[in-house]
Amino acid sequence: MIVYTLQTTNSICQIIGFLIMQIPPDLILGAAAGIASSALYAIAVVIYKSQHEEIRPLTITAFRMWIVLPFMTLIGLLQFIVTPLVISIESVSLLAIVILFSVVIGDTVYFMSQERIGVSFAFPIAMSFPILTYFLAIIFLNDTLVLSRLLGIIIAISGIILISRDQKEEEENQKEKSHLDMYGTGLAILTAILYATATVILEASISDIDPISANFVMILCGSIAFVPLFGFAMSKGMQMPSRRASKIVAITGILDMGMAFFLSVVSVKYVGATIAAVLSSVAPLFAVPISVVFLDEHGTRKTSIGVLATVIGIILVIIGF
Repeated sequence: MIVYTLQTTNSICQIIGFLIMQIPPDLILGAAAGIASSALYAIAVVIYKSQHEEIRPLTITAFRMWIVLPFMTLIGLLQFIVTPLVISIESVSLLAIVILFSVVIGDTVYFMSQERIGVSFAFPIAMSFPILTYFLAIIFLNDTLVLSRLLGIIIAISGIILISRDQKEEEENQKEKSHLDMYGTGLAILTAILYATATVILEASISDIDPISANFVMILCGSIAFVPLFGFAMSKGMQMPSRRASKIVAITGILDMGMAFFLSVVSVKYVGATIAAVLSSVAPLFAVPISVVFLDEHGTRKTSIGVLATVIGIILVIIGF
């Protein structure tokens, strides 16, 4: 019996090893970048969460964009000196659309939806965007429909939703009454459409552009776009955050927009929109241990099931046999 078990275990390990050997290096690089991006974003979200009573979501989004702009400008200039690169107006326009759809408009619309219908309704709808991304990629980028990959997307999203709902359930029962209305639901659906569209456009726009240049263009366009939005919000009475909260968000912005966002661009370039979309949505998977350690939150059986489902889904998406 023991010999049989060992033989079975060895066979499974050999199969897993064989499957890993079949994965192209670009796919490994892109997947690693996507997973690292989600992990860094999860850390940033936990920090942002600790400051949510002192700073508005719009301020967080604007600050993290502005604080990264000088660093990306410097990196972009240094790269241009080493390897001059000419970016077409078409590529700049597409990258501007990406940052507008994903961050400037997309994140803002999501927060509006969350305020109306609560996290328990808004998050599952918005985070279904990898499914839409897959079908858009099939239509516009000539991706092939692979049933195991589609199944993996569905399983991974289900796990992510399970983790997030479990994390928010107690908090919402105490502080927030989640409800469903047509306007809030429409905003959540619009968020998914914006995220999916931005991811597909990003893949199409960076085929001949390196990630550093693409990231610089998007950060620049996003920083400009937030100036009138922030000014309008201030004119409507939005309060400035405390100096302490501003510093924390600014420093975290380097981790978030400076590193995580750049890695997400790398992920899209090397693994494509579909896989990158799934990997970019798994931040709650990494937020679980971080929240347990630093915010004294407790995991449950539901969270464990969600983690397992997410991991299985990611494996199916990446392998896509």
